[in-house]
Amino acid sequence: MAHARFEFGYFLKATTALVALAGGAASPAFAQSSEPIKIGVIAEVQSIAGAATPGGAQIAADEINAKGGVLGRKIEIVSYDNKSSSADSVRAFQRAVSDDKVAAVIASYISEVVLALEPWAARLHTPLITPGAASNEITRPIHDDYDKNKYTFHGYLTSSEQAQAVCDAAKDLLVDGMKMKTAVIVSEDAAWTKPLDAGYEECLPKVGLKVLDHIRFSPDTTDFTPIFNNLEAKKPDVIITGISHVGVQPTVQWKNQQVPIPIFGISAQALSPTFWSDTNGAAEGIPSLAFATAGTAVTPKTKPFAAAFKARFGTDPAYTGYTAYDEVYIIADAIKRAGSTDADKMVTELEKTDYVGTIGRVEFYGRGDQFTHGLKFGPDNISGMIFQWQDGKQVTVWPAKIADGKLKYPSFARPTN
Repeated sequence: MAHARFEFGYFLKATTALVALAGGAASPAFAQSSEPIKIGVIAEVQSIAGAATPGGAQIAADEINAKGGVLGRKIEIVSYDNKSSSADSVRAFQRAVSDDKVAAVIASYISEVVLALEPWAARLHTPLITPGAASNEITRPIHDDYDKNKYTFHGYLTSSEQAQAVCDAAKDLLVDGMKMKTAVIVSEDAAWTKPLDAGYEECLPKVGLKVLDHIRFSPDTTDFTPIFNNLEAKKPDVIITGISHVGVQPTVQWKNQQVPIPIFGISAQALSPTFWSDTNGAAEGIPSLAFATAGTAVTPKTKPFAAAFKARFGTDPAYTGYTAYDEVYIIADAIKRAGSTDADKMVTELEKTDYVGTIGRVEFYGRGDQFTHGLKFGPDNISGMIFQWQDGKQVTVWPAKIADGKLKYPSFARPTN
């Protein structure tokens, strides 16, 4: 869910404000003797999720600076547009460290980009946190060669954990709530969906959904008619998705063709505040796993941040806005505890992170855990939520403790059970 490369009309009002944060533009200079502490933000600023990354980071920096900064120094966000390119991201990372002297880098929601940056974080001894990439492979090098790769932190749930979150929700909403029994897995062919699909195949049967088929398609697919026709012949109770590079096209075709199968799972583009208008309302009934939405108080910090983002940029934040906001605070707190921007001291303190942010309680797995430096997953930390587009709004339907509505599908896709 962490890697969509989509570009829509999101920027009518927000583009100027958000993209102004990119291309190396930094926050205003401050009259003080100490040099600012610079945090680099490498993002896909021409996409919805990417533009939210420097926006969320800047709001956090401004809040911290308004309270005196860190160690008597201001936080300065230096932002770079990576154009959704691994090569451009690497060049930006090198520039951030060598020329702009950043203390840490927040980078990308595309797994392939983060995987390309990880060796450079090791070579240049610079802490790196992703606000949205999901691939399990991000944490593997840290676990396998800690001393070399300890500078990277995975600031989003791994694909395996996201699969488990979807299965947990499916048990409550689909199996217990709607008496569903069968499913098909439909995912785009990308680095992040390989462990996601493996997780689906393992946990869906455990919660009571027999997997009838597993389809992986190219992210370049434009016509989903053959896929939908194939699925209809199998008569599953639900389609479980793992998509982010696409989203609008299959959603529009699902509605236009009146595909008689409900959709569930992960649709990262649906997290965009403009998804309803991008699909001309075809999003009605589309749910997705998320970790925060503007209308849901996941923590006491969620709604205030979303309101601040909208006041500044004219739109609700995409998902990386929440995580980038949290990550600036996490980095700043680590620097404060370390009393320094020394990379190794920062890593030591980042490993001790225990911070309640906009998406939940943030802690990182330790050196001996499978997902070293990954976010801890579970009810006491980050466990996710399911929202569904209903009447033009993102309505939270799971878990019950924060839900403000119930899961319901359009009549053409309504379960018959």
